[in-house]
Amino acid sequence: MNKVVIFTVAVSLTATAAVAATRSHFAGANLLPQAKITLAQARTTALAARPGQITDQELEKERGGTGLRYSFDIKSDGKTFEVGVDARTGKVLENDGEGANPD
Repeated sequence: MNKVVIFTVAVSLTATAAVAATRSHFAGANLLPQAKITLAQARTTALAARPGQITDQELEKERGGTGLRYSFDIKSDGKTFEVGVDARTGKVLENDGEGANPD
């Protein structure tokens, strides 16, 4: 029985370390406790709205929706698009081409 407990603790510690590493390399990670939608859910929503490759991501306070959004830069067909997903409702708030001066 001790082996099961040790394995469970090891898996739990590994998962906690992976989450901590993700948070420390994510712009706006300090806002995650305010979000109801996970980063993984928001990424799935963004890619459903604009298929391509995510090149940048952040969580930010911005006007529109509930005021908290995940923002993704997605490269699709040789162009970069910004897709915003509300971090509390999961709704797509923005799906436009990135301008000459991307944020």
